[in-house]
Amino acid sequence: MNRHKLFLGLGSNLGNKKKNIELAYEQIEKRIGTIVSRSAFYVTEPDGFVSDNDFENTVCEVDTGLLLNDVFGEVLDIENIVGRTSKSVNGVYSDRIIDIDILMYDDVVVDTEDLSVPHPRFHERDFVLIPFSEISPDTVHPILKRTISELKSFHNN
Repeated sequence: MNRHKLFLGLGSNLGNKKKNIELAYEQIEKRIGTIVSRSAFYVTEPDGFVSDNDFENTVCEVDTGLLLNDVFGEVLDIENIVGRTSKSVNGVYSDRIIDIDILMYDDVVVDTEDLSVPHPRFHERDFVLIPFSEISPDTVHPILKRTISELKSFHNN
């Protein structure tokens, strides 16, 4: 069976945020693969919408045997299990119990109506770059051809 390196970004800004993310981590282990590493939790303000609720954000690396489309389906199921009731539509964001983004899957590049990998904006977001660089600073973005550490440095200048 082929193994794949998957990076997921997780965030929560409703309820017991750490518990929501821990529950998602348990489901990732059961349904997607082995979590190889996970970053610390980072508290950040909402990005793209106004809310009184700060986010807890984290990034993990997962070793998986699943194909990308299967990972995507499992991510949606895990979000439902943890309690997410709706997805963002047309770039309109709102508070959420859990949000799981597929940041990267090996060096695969996919851009369809339903799925874009690597995540199209993660390189612009400190709440992803900081935890991502904590666990895998030398991973290379397959489109931008820069390491996560370089993207983080570039974004912060």
